[in-house]
Amino acid sequence: MRSQLPGDSDAAPWRDSRLSPTERAEALVPMMSLEEKVAQLVGVWVGADATGEGVAPHQSDMISETPQWSSVIRYGLGQLTRPFGTAPVDPVLGARSLAASQAQIVAASRFGIPAQVHEECLTGFAAWRATVYPTPLSWGASFDPELVEAMADRIGRSMRAAGVHQGLAPVLDVTRDYRWGRTEETIGEDPYLVGTTGAAYVRGLERAGVVATLKHFAGYSASRGGRNLAPVPMGPRELADVILPPFEMALRHGGARSVMNSYAEIDGLPVAADPGLLTRLLRDEWGFTGTVVADYFSVRFLETLHGVADGAADAARLALRAGIDVELPTVDTFGAPLVEAVRRGEVDEALIDCALRRVLIQKIEVGLLDEGWQELPDDVAALRFDDDVSQDVAVRLARQAVVLLRNTGVLPLPVGNRVALVGPVADDPMALLGCYSFPNHVGVHHSEFGLGLDIPSLRDELARRVPLLTHEPGCAITGEDTSGIPAAVAAAAAADVCVLAVGDRAGMFGRGTSGEGCDAADLRLPGVQADLVRAVLATGTPVVLVLMTGRPYALGPEFDAAAGVVQAFFLGQLGGQALAEVLTGVVNPSGRLPVSVPRDAGGMPSTYLAPPLGRRNKVSSIDPTPSYPFGHGLSYTTFEWSDARIVEAADEARDEPAVWPVDGEVRVRITVANTGDRAGTEVVQLYLHDPVAQTTRPVVRLIGYTRLPLAPGESAHVTFGVPADVASFTGLSGRRVVEPGDVELRFGRSSGDVVASLPLRLTGAERQVGHQRELFTSVRIEPLVAVPQSV
Repeated sequence: MRSQLPGDSDAAPWRDSRLSPTERAEALVPMMSLEEKVAQLVGVWVGADATGEGVAPHQSDMISETPQWSSVIRYGLGQLTRPFGTAPVDPVLGARSLAASQAQIVAASRFGIPAQVHEECLTGFAAWRATVYPTPLSWGASFDPELVEAMADRIGRSMRAAGVHQGLAPVLDVTRDYRWGRTEETIGEDPYLVGTTGAAYVRGLERAGVVATLKHFAGYSASRGGRNLAPVPMGPRELADVILPPFEMALRHGGARSVMNSYAEIDGLPVAADPGLLTRLLRDEWGFTGTVVADYFSVRFLETLHGVADGAADAARLALRAGIDVELPTVDTFGAPLVEAVRRGEVDEALIDCALRRVLIQKIEVGLLDEGWQELPDDVAALRFDDDVSQDVAVRLARQAVVLLRNTGVLPLPVGNRVALVGPVADDPMALLGCYSFPNHVGVHHSEFGLGLDIPSLRDELARRVPLLTHEPGCAITGEDTSGIPAAVAAAAAADVCVLAVGDRAGMFGRGTSGEGCDAADLRLPGVQADLVRAVLATGTPVVLVLMTGRPYALGPEFDAAAGVVQAFFLGQLGGQALAEVLTGVVNPSGRLPVSVPRDAGGMPSTYLAPPLGRRNKVSSIDPTPSYPFGHGLSYTTFEWSDARIVEAADEARDEPAVWPVDGEVRVRITVANTGDRAGTEVVQLYLHDPVAQTTRPVVRLIGYTRLPLAPGESAHVTFGVPADVASFTGLSGRRVVEPGDVELRFGRSSGDVVASLPLRLTGAERQVGHQRELFTSVRIEPLVAVPQSV
């Protein structure tokens, strides 16, 4: 029975919606006991799996037994961890079960405070029978933040309808080493692409009423050797100029209300114990007022993995002092150890009060303390996690994410040709799904429930469009068995064209070739897939190599014989359809690489954001030039770029670069025309080149882009408005500056294919900028109407 004490009083100010969330929280904090306060700072993962087949690092070590429910909720509860994402559960039954748990939590609490419920939602609501969308590398490949925002809105709607308030996404780590298993979860290797796309995702999720959680703040993706949870040897400039900007964009232009700390230790200091990042930067400098939640078990890891805490209470003290508000996924160091440490005077209760205020304010913001709050939505019987609208968004995003890397004319597949479909991922629905999709993340441990969704494979979809289709897997994704290769070779030799599909299987902690804890020693295709590729290419049959992967794999000289190359990064449940449509020409490809495709599998992995000495030069025998650069992608039509100019500049030729004030904006324009015979979409990219600066700079870096759909014969002006703030970087002083001097703005089809360069001169005194600087380049598209020639 719910308590009739303070929480039910009509005069309780924390339930008065006329007051601000801060005023309501401030009224409640003084009335709470220490145990009640601490209870609001923990989550509980009642369904946690202690068998070792978990979904979090060291889960079996951290979870010794399932806590007794009545004792856990005795003083209330801060969060419920993944009630839908721990095991397959019917959507309606899951919502009813969650509502029953919430009713018990409310009844046990003196103040009737429900738990905030969180779930994973990186490739969709991580629940059984929920739509599985493309993985974040595919978001980046689409170069379409608006569509990503629409996807996030659909995800958020399904979560909120089920009673979930917080989503643990998006991942804003900028990938730095493709060998890292979680590369598939990143949006790409460029901070501007990651930031603009990530901010769009946040807007969509928050618009649906779900708290977006930015992760992993910060530095996680820069681990030494690409190993998960490995130390990060990163300097302050790389952190400031590459890693942090996407988080700034998502906070300022997305409105994210939560941040999750990174597992990383940067220069010997674990982020979970770093007040410099979690408080001085995030809160004091950036002004963030939301909650910081701990990545799963990361508070205890301060003791068990990092060795900077002397026991559970010390780990809790370090985390609270750093700025972590909520311990996830389940009650541990923030439970009895923290209460006892406060009573002994080892932890200041003011630290707990500070975190508690932020937690209560957020609960008030999502409506959990409102008088009209109810555990179960009225329309729960109609609850569905996968519907026609969501599937439409999923397939549109998948289509836009397919990247055509090479085409000698073999694509689209000619009608009537005999096609051999070869490769281990061609008929595997799971090869379309990322690590954080429910079927791969959780469902793999519950095969008796099935996938819960219709996920057609590439073979299923291609067979509907290609009557003369044969299939041979050739080999497995992993392992050394080559016995199937001769049959695959025979099928390819007998065909007019061979589609050869190779790639990854996402999984967790070694259960896949991509995904969390599934790091790669080098960038060779897993197993004997490279042997299969070589054998099929040797048949002489034109081969279309299709890569269905979670990271870019090296495509060195031995792959140059392929007549076509298509890259797809875990396209989601309708990815088979999207790939088949591109291969057969139903869809004109428009994806662009969010990561470079390396040429050397065993060299030093590096991204395109390299200064001159990071590129090919005469002082090293290693050539890091990629096979296909960041931003690359082809189409089935042709585009002509012309008339690049600075809009404000005079038309006459100049001996000196155009002036660009260090506190001003410059507008640059280019004309793009579709000169082919079918409709298509070009992706216009704008790069900055800074030839002389006080610190070394990347040769080029992306500062603007747009998708430009054009009909045959149609053309348009594309104008970018570039604030000088976008040219800023971390200078010698350690502060971000806009430095006067000569620069170039380069229009490019990719980072390696520059169409036109416009010289400019930043003028004025060196200018220091901070978090309130302009972060985005504006884009304006003006369609051009052809004027008929006079007779």
